[in-house]
Amino acid sequence: MNVKLINICEELDLDTSLLVLDEPIDDITFCALAPSSEANEHDITFISDSKYLATLNNSHAKAVIISKHIKVENFQGIVLEVDDAYFAYAKISKLFSTIPAAGSSIQTNIHPTAFVAPSSKIGERVYVGANAVIEADVILDDDVQIWPGVVINAHSKIGQSSIIKSNVTVYHDCLIGKYCIIHSGTVIGSDGFGFAPMDEEGWQKIYQNGAVEIGNYVEIGANCTIDRGAIGNTTIKDRVIIDNLVHIAHNVVIGENTAVAGQTGIAGSTQIGSNCTIAGQCGFAGHLEITDNCHFTGQAMVTKSIKEPGIYSSGLPLSDNKTWRKVVARIRKIDELTLNVKKLLKIQNKEP
Repeated sequence: MNVKLINICEELDLDTSLLVLDEPIDDITFCALAPSSEANEHDITFISDSKYLATLNNSHAKAVIISKHIKVENFQGIVLEVDDAYFAYAKISKLFSTIPAAGSSIQTNIHPTAFVAPSSKIGERVYVGANAVIEADVILDDDVQIWPGVVINAHSKIGQSSIIKSNVTVYHDCLIGKYCIIHSGTVIGSDGFGFAPMDEEGWQKIYQNGAVEIGNYVEIGANCTIDRGAIGNTTIKDRVIIDNLVHIAHNVVIGENTAVAGQTGIAGSTQIGSNCTIAGQCGFAGHLEITDNCHFTGQAMVTKSIKEPGIYSSGLPLSDNKTWRKVVARIRKIDELTLNVKKLLKIQNKEP
């Protein structure tokens, strides 16, 4: 792989006239984007935190992208100063992507083993991989990629340039916006957990007659499940990012730019605001309303609506086993301690 310095500068909107170079900029290329401690003379690296500066001083990298507030001392290569090196790294990472071009191993954009219903509408430059199934009245907009083994059920729509990776299932009537990425094993639009209380014949299933609506620029990790709405839709708004192994129940709404980390579960009809961050293994009860700009640390259990932005926590942090046992023993005595305190207060209030 050869990525030109000029292309990196264009991606980062850098003024190349300010660079001091030993050779023409068009001749400078990089083989890889590598950690500073592992980079060689053909690589570019980045430093976003001064605590890693020592690794740069001993690095063989040909160039470094570095945040302006960090002072470079002994590095002999090309220095590209930016406001936020981590964000810059994220932007140029696509230039070094190793993902093969969709359909590069076959001669047609629709693999001969794929099934595409005649009533489906297929846009320009669409790729449909081996053994994929596109059912009746599906719409695939221009530049969509449907990887091998994907199933898109009837009446669903995939927006322009979205990528549906191998073995994803999209149930009927679902809408996925533009420039989305959905990773392998995820299920979009499965039935929500809707059952009326048992009678003599058992649980009564509630048919889930809504759908799932996903906005633009959304990325959903592997092996997630997003349930369809019971009445109305489950909605994931623009630029939401969702990690692997997340469950989103029926009629949940997740606002713009919110990030959800792995193993989080959000129960039915809860509404999450915009610009929230949800760390791993968080749990949300149903029918809650979470305002914008809330941040939940790992294992937070959210049982009430939140109206004020802020940082919220509830999971106990790790401690050594001996200390943890003491803490748990004390927690078990809280109820008894509370009753004793109430008794003492009652006696105190009776004193003349």
